[in-house]
Amino acid sequence: MAFIKAKDTSRVSHFVFCFSSSPTAASFILSSSRTADPEQSLVAAVREKYGSPATIDASEVNVVSGKTVEEVGFDKIRAQQGRLHELKIVLVDGQRISTAENSALEIRNVCPMIEELDLSRNLLSSLAEVARICTELDRLKSLRINGNRFSDVCDVSRLASDKPYVSAFPKVTELSMDEVLFDWGWVIGIVAQFQHLKSLEVSMNGFKHLQNHFISEGLTSITMEYNGFQSLTDVLVLQKLVSLEALKLKGNEISKIAEQPYEISELSAFGNQLTYVDLSNNAVSEWKFVDDLNHIFPGMTALRLSHNPIYKTSKDAGSFTSMDDSYMLTLARIRKLGTLNFSKISSADRINSEMFYLSQITKQISEAPESREKEVISQHPRFAELCESHGAPTIVRKEAGVMNPNFLEARLITFTFYLPPSSHEGQTEEIRMVREIPMSFDVYRVKGLVGRMFGIRPLSLRLIWETGEWDPVAGYEEWEEDDDEEEEEIDEETAAMRERGKWMKREVEIEDSTRRVGNLVDGMEAVVRLELR
Repeated sequence: MAFIKAKDTSRVSHFVFCFSSSPTAASFILSSSRTADPEQSLVAAVREKYGSPATIDASEVNVVSGKTVEEVGFDKIRAQQGRLHELKIVLVDGQRISTAENSALEIRNVCPMIEELDLSRNLLSSLAEVARICTELDRLKSLRINGNRFSDVCDVSRLASDKPYVSAFPKVTELSMDEVLFDWGWVIGIVAQFQHLKSLEVSMNGFKHLQNHFISEGLTSITMEYNGFQSLTDVLVLQKLVSLEALKLKGNEISKIAEQPYEISELSAFGNQLTYVDLSNNAVSEWKFVDDLNHIFPGMTALRLSHNPIYKTSKDAGSFTSMDDSYMLTLARIRKLGTLNFSKISSADRINSEMFYLSQITKQISEAPESREKEVISQHPRFAELCESHGAPTIVRKEAGVMNPNFLEARLITFTFYLPPSSHEGQTEEIRMVREIPMSFDVYRVKGLVGRMFGIRPLSLRLIWETGEWDPVAGYEEWEEDDDEEEEEIDEETAAMRERGKWMKREVEIEDSTRRVGNLVDGMEAVVRLELR
């Protein structure tokens, strides 16, 4: 809770209480700028929204998108909704309701059949007023009080122990308290008033860590979306809910199981009755998180994990980033999944995914040194299980120094460019520079880079690739025969020079073109001599 103090030396200081942690949660409106809409009771709001109008102007013309339309059948709908005593679903959210009724038993007389009631975003300032409304609704099963601000729920111990409003909600099984900005302790006190609650929604309340346990034996579903949880240990207190079957944590900031370092075997787990978990729109980016879900949710058969970073990219080298591959890897890593991201998993899907996952593990092992094999296998808890089901793979290790073609370094050529001495006026020494250039660059682009490196106009350059190989000199054999006929004595130095003269260095000019330089140069390194035209 925070407050804002309005300082004015000529007036008494005013305090504005704000439950939200957002830095822009409050807005100030000049009181004289507009008149506030009048408050009203629940019955007045129901009559305003569902009651039949006193008079209907038959001459009124309805225009939609520039076309005149005729209303057909709306009279019957108005008449049906006008029977307020038969209404079972009443949605009066945002209707400025501040009180239950203006006279005793008015709600029971006007709309006694209500089973689903939405009181969201009204002006109700106390839970006691909500209890007054619900006391007269004997059939009420679903209640939504989202976006209201209650001031009488701070005494948690009294609410939880005395349960002053328990008689007002005898049949309510669904309760929604989204964006009420309650403390978790207040939620526990309010839930204690609902003895037969099965579904609870407390989204957008700014929860970051749940510390207090609460017992609700019949609660089967809890929704805590768009809060501030960062790890699954922040909600581990919910494992005390022995009937919990569905846990929805969409839109939080969850990226890890617990703070590092941790031993997964030492963390407590939810019960086997919890079968559905929603972790979509969180911050999951590591496969270890997915592996550890087997321990935290041992009974999980349905999972939603879409819209997480792990489905878009991965920081692990050589990992797969496509949606299909991520889907298959998630399926294969969690043994009991029957539904993933609302898609039913067939037996063929599971076999294909597990075989794909096993092939990726095999590839990772083959690329690692033999000394790191156990370390790699330890990163995949299901490896032994998959080998037992589908057979142990054959590990074919790659030779040392073999480069992974998926790496960026496999797409670069290291060029050594040099400009011989006296290539231009004032140059007395050789100029040599090294640059890594992608194979996909064309010759014109390479010349542009080299021109900037040496400060020379690109079109005035010739690129001579020195291959490092030697070619025989044409016609040298004939000269050798003539020398034999002369039978002259020669010294060793002359003989060595003649031996070298049989061969010459192979040089290839890289001519101007739009061809990829990777197609013109062999290998990952090249020495190129620069010549001026």
